Amino acid sequence: MPLVSTGELVSAAQARGHGIAAFNVITLEHAEAIAAGAERAGAPAILQISENAVKFHGGRLAPIAAAAAAVARTSGAPLALHLDHVESVDLLHRAHDEGFGSVMFDASKLSYEENVRTTAAAVAWGHERGVWIEAELGKVGGKEGEAPLDAHAPGVRTDPAEAAAYVRATGVDALAVAVGSSHAMTERTAALDHELIGRLRDAVPVPLVLHGSSGVPDEEIRRAVTASGMVKINVGTALNTAFTGAVRAHLAENTTGVDPRKYIAPGREAMADVIHHFLGLVSGTTR
Repeated sequence: MPLVSTGELVSAAQARGHGIAAFNVITLEHAEAIAAGAERAGAPAILQISENAVKFHGGRLAPIAAAAAAVARTSGAPLALHLDHVESVDLLHRAHDEGFGSVMFDASKLSYEENVRTTAAAVAWGHERGVWIEAELGKVGGKEGEAPLDAHAPGVRTDPAEAAAYVRATGVDALAVAVGSSHAMTERTAALDHELIGRLRDAVPVPLVLHGSSGVPDEEIRRAVTASGMVKINVGTALNTAFTGAVRAHLAENTTGVDPRKYIAPGREAMADVIHHFLGLVSGTTR
């Protein structure tokens, strides 16, 4: 079916009191797994390509974007295409021409004033072209190349009053907030600050986004969505963990095989299983 806009999927999920899951795409197999998991769950999903993934592909956005979009358009599930954690203005400006309906513009490493200024400019550019813009306030941490970050350290978490002022000043369509999760966690041990999520939900007039959801236990995610107010739930590392585990298991049992299809296929299926699970979790159908 045709690509659906991220804004449409997020608004529909919020109206139902559900969440919408966004999954990182690194390879074609990631995109195929997302489509398969979404079809199996009978649920919409967001395929998101990060700036780091673009760097992995030699800085070329077009090939991986075209592949992900083609997978989405041939799927029976409603799927959106999102460009994630974009720090480069040049990459931002390539998004619309490559079919992205939304971008997460990440100026969170800058001072508050510079974050506001550069994000407001990104929003103005995006809205002129019908591109939905997400931003981040606070320090989620854990991205490749960053020093380890204590999600409970003073000053790390997003302040509700500052978040409300930030949204007013920038005009963003959604806000990623720091509430206890961290990127790249391989164990699901993060404890979310649900009281803070509720205060942010009440203070901020746009949907809230949870980054680093791979490290958050099921019950914490379920509560964050149904009781606290999180809407867009980002998942990346959990897919890579599943893929790598399945590939390792296959190669351990088949030490002489050389056909990559033989071990990539179980890796792709393992990712589809994880995607199916998270989609049920955020939509309230998994208990």
